[in-house]
Amino acid sequence: MSVPEVIADPAAWQASCLAAREHGARIALVPTMGALHEGHLSLFREARRRADEGGRKGLALATIFVNPTQFAPGEDLSRYPRDLEGDLARCAAAGIDRVLAPDRPDRIFGAGHQTWVTVERTSEGLCGASRPGHFRGVATVVAKLLLTTGPCRAYFGEKDAQQLAIVRRLVRDLFIPAEIVPCPTVREPDGLAMSSRNRRLSPEYRAAAGCLFLALAEAAELAKGGERDAATLVAAMAREIGGTPEARLDYAAVVDEEAFAEVRSIDRPARALVAARFGDVRLIDNLALPMP
Repeated sequence: MSVPEVIADPAAWQASCLAAREHGARIALVPTMGALHEGHLSLFREARRRADEGGRKGLALATIFVNPTQFAPGEDLSRYPRDLEGDLARCAAAGIDRVLAPDRPDRIFGAGHQTWVTVERTSEGLCGASRPGHFRGVATVVAKLLLTTGPCRAYFGEKDAQQLAIVRRLVRDLFIPAEIVPCPTVREPDGLAMSSRNRRLSPEYRAAAGCLFLALAEAAELAKGGERDAATLVAAMAREIGGTPEARLDYAAVVDEEAFAEVRSIDRPARALVAARFGDVRLIDNLALPMP
């Protein structure tokens, strides 16, 4: 198990990626904010596998950067878990070759930074309504990371469904030379989606957080049984989460898979989404709905 090369300077990262491509390497990238868990590691392993397709060893890369621009005032930026040493060990175990880990935020957002990327309609509503400015920060940092890395495949988890939709639209609209590869959500035994924020849950809240997956599973079961009315599914999810005293529902919704807009009737691929707070920890989850 070799330790990945750590690069702090984006310009040096850009040069190293360019040199690798000039030598014929296929590049696979996994952007993260650190605090790595099994969900991230599943992305790393897929990136490693896909980078080496065709029998020629490619380059599996990760970024670790807690992006301050996607946290609104009063959110948990200062409490967001950080463990660079442990994260690098996990990167090594999963076969990551190099890690971009800026040692200070101004490596990415320098003094006087004033250029922002906004994906308009896809960013509206849902988490966009609950966290104003969040997706502007996400879209901007992802654009920076993709453009700095250059042509690549980039791997994102389906757990952050709205973020994934925004990144896909960003790449499409700006002609960024990257292929976005979605990867399935990795779950705990009770169905809770793995998240860096889970470690901040008290035992009481952790036990209650399983209601998110129960709500999604109920919506999926209704859809499988032929229910096409989105409002009926939303009401079922809201009841499940609302019936858990420790949970405070933020939203329950059903969206079109392609346009990521809320729908009234499920007549094309759709996804159920939920968000709730458990104390001061906000969790999100989603599930693709079966078609008839």
